Amino acid sequence: MAVFSLKTGMSTKKYAPVQEKPLLKTLENIGLIHWTIPVAMRMGFAKGELVLEVGHGADCDAALRDEIMNVTGTKFLEGSTNEVVDAVLLWFREDDGDLVDELMDATAYLSETGPIWVLTPKVGRDGHVEPSDIQDAAPLCGLNQTSTMAVAADWTATRLVARKAGKR
Repeated sequence: MAVFSLKTGMSTKKYAPVQEKPLLKTLENIGLIHWTIPVAMRMGFAKGELVLEVGHGADCDAALRDEIMNVTGTKFLEGSTNEVVDAVLLWFREDDGDLVDELMDATAYLSETGPIWVLTPKVGRDGHVEPSDIQDAAPLCGLNQTSTMAVAADWTATRLVARKAGKR
């Protein structure tokens, strides 16, 4: 236990050096602060959830995909499923077509409370999608944008959820 001086505010005991621990590629490391919550958990994924993945390609972040599958303990479902899913991962690039159509298709499989995560390339990367394109498409599909976060070196995720019915 460290002892602090009220006069100087300084510790009178030295601390042992920080032990480095291996981190997953998708954990953030900022100086001496190591975030211990994986990106998949910050996105709200939990054990046992079913996740539909749409738009997967060779450019998608493999570490993020693996992390989500590890957290949920399930493999991703594809568009040919008949299951109701807890979340949708929609990898979307500028040249992938109409975002409104993709979102409408995704909502058909989604549970009432599940989010759609629209993953788009970051600014300056091939296929970058303007945030305003997502903001414009979401209401047309009955969705609200709730948050955006960097989830990988080249990808940003935008969380969309169904609008609350009967909101007054």
